[in-house]
Amino acid sequence: MKKIMILGAGIYQVPLIKTAKRLGLYTIVVSIPGNYPGFALADKVYYENTVDDEKILEIAKAEQIDGIVTTGTDVCVITIGKVCDAMGLAGLSYEAAQIAVDKMLMKTKYEEYGVRTARFRQVLFTDPDIKKTIEGLEFPLIFKSVDSSGSRGITRVDSYEEFDSAMQYVKENTRKDYFLIEEFVEGEEFGAQAFVYNGEVQFILPHGDYVFHGDTGVPIGHFAPYNLSEDVIEDAKAQLRGAVKAMQLDNCAINADFILKDNKTYVLELGGRCGATCLAELTSIYYGFDYYEKILKTALGEDPAFTFDKPFVPNASHLLMSDKDGIIKSQTDHNEPNDNIYEVEFDYQPGDEVHKFHVGPHRIGHIITKGETLEDAQKLLFEAMDKVEIVVE
Repeated sequence: MKKIMILGAGIYQVPLIKTAKRLGLYTIVVSIPGNYPGFALADKVYYENTVDDEKILEIAKAEQIDGIVTTGTDVCVITIGKVCDAMGLAGLSYEAAQIAVDKMLMKTKYEEYGVRTARFRQVLFTDPDIKKTIEGLEFPLIFKSVDSSGSRGITRVDSYEEFDSAMQYVKENTRKDYFLIEEFVEGEEFGAQAFVYNGEVQFILPHGDYVFHGDTGVPIGHFAPYNLSEDVIEDAKAQLRGAVKAMQLDNCAINADFILKDNKTYVLELGGRCGATCLAELTSIYYGFDYYEKILKTALGEDPAFTFDKPFVPNASHLLMSDKDGIIKSQTDHNEPNDNIYEVEFDYQPGDEVHKFHVGPHRIGHIITKGETLEDAQKLLFEAMDKVEIVVE
């Protein structure tokens, strides 16, 4: 029986763990202690911090694992790269992993390889004259932690008066002594899921995003197909392929965030893993294969053998969220059975504490729908959301 190590035991790793079990794999789940649903599904659990790459490598060698993988999070990608290099496993390299989790390294590589991206500067928290350091950049700006995920440590800044509070927020969400300031590209946010295997990009699936506008835009849902002109799609694909080359990504899923301005695609960032917020499900439904299975097979050194069933299936998803902090008193799905309601998922149960939505991890569930057309899927999505009742007090 092959052994797969899955880093993380949270909501976004649960489908990966379930798929591994269905494939007959011995599933080793690693995460810090906590109320994480993936622990109960694993064959074996290690309560360790997934960013402790030395400790995880020690465990991986002791267990003689055949593969290591995660989904929906960037925090442990460096650990995956280190283990893959040390044990000769399939997956992104340690060097590529370092680029993928450090937005400054990533942006520097984009600039070096001619990938279209927003103008930027690296800034030390101790910089005595930030105005001089960022001279030439125009408001609005984005202050970014270079090593966080889930939209944490990212905030929009419209004036010099906002610098101190923005820096404090970034500082609370980083382990680095520096951060990134870049120009805010005014445009339409969208994304893409992609996969690279043995140096070849297997597919690129642009998708539309539903965005929550707080301190910055936070994706709260997605849909495919995305209605773009052929020229824009080809430009987006060219920018993504350039970014993959710049970052040296290989044998991994890719989550890409873009901004469309004046019919040109600007690359915000790429992650060397599958996207969160139902993006693996979006890909699976659209193409007609189990994306989690492809991710696992690649991590085990097997050929994922991508095939694409036509017609492609339009689908849409959206997070369930709370508009206040509190305790869930009750939750009810009033939807009638419908084959096109792919999934209604509650992350928490009555009695659990939840937060007012601000960033991705504040989600409290999701809904996924499909349809003959995208319009059908989207119409059903919002009808289904109206029939889900969650009481938070």
